[in-house]
Amino acid sequence: MKEKDLTDRKFYPAQQEANFVKKGPEHTPQTQHPAYKLAFADTDFLLREELRPVRFQLELLKPEMLLDEARVGSTLVMYGSARIPSPDEADAKIEAAKDGTEYEQKVAANLAAKSKYYAEAQKLAKMVGEKAIIEDGKRQFVVCSGGGPSIMEAANRGASDAGAESIGLNIILPHEQAPNRYVTPYLSLNFHYFALRKMHFLLRARAVAVFPGGFGTFDEFFELLTLIQTGKMKPIPICLFGKDFWTRVVNFEAIAEEGTISKKDLDLIHWCETADEAWAYISEFYELDG
Repeated sequence: MKEKDLTDRKFYPAQQEANFVKKGPEHTPQTQHPAYKLAFADTDFLLREELRPVRFQLELLKPEMLLDEARVGSTLVMYGSARIPSPDEADAKIEAAKDGTEYEQKVAANLAAKSKYYAEAQKLAKMVGEKAIIEDGKRQFVVCSGGGPSIMEAANRGASDAGAESIGLNIILPHEQAPNRYVTPYLSLNFHYFALRKMHFLLRARAVAVFPGGFGTFDEFFELLTLIQTGKMKPIPICLFGKDFWTRVVNFEAIAEEGTISKKDLDLIHWCETADEAWAYISEFYELDG
């Protein structure tokens, strides 16, 4: 049978070739040996130490393709703690620590006091989701979180409240964890490499809201500052929530006074306490109407 279509592909797609293998000849010692598996269908092969560069490439490519297909043009990234309770859970956090040590009670009280940031993260995400900004046929300022609990949950929850989809960039950890239930399922992405996850946080980021957090939040926040400070990334709004927290745990002014950063580097940070303040700054930065 002649194939007269000049534009039709002349090679079988990889998926079809893989199906040919499944329907192949009877089992023999040769076909049963791992060496016979197609390389791209051989999980044991892909997980070998020597294949790390390939896994890096795959972990860069898969989220990029899925977000392109979802018409995600830009994101509002929200960083923050995985431990801060929601306002509804704040009292229970204090109650659970009442029989603990004085230190444990203090920690519980500190976390409960920060529950207001859960509420502000949820409000900001809802506010942005309701605006449903479209430009060049793509969705802009799509809410993106780390996909976990607490502040991350608040971000995805706020978008869900607005009827908007949101992204969750989860990461495999040794302890049991899963994406929060507010992440849009087909935008719930999972990572092995922190480096690739952080890259995807910022590839589409047009604004970042940073809430009180721990080592992970520090890592993401300071890398963002470094990328902009060194000129590797163009400036974007960085809304830092919780001045009392941040100035207590990091003495930004002292870093400048020591000369290890410039005084003007501190201008990269815009202090916020409310969702309204954050969106007003983002709107002013991009000269958005309404």
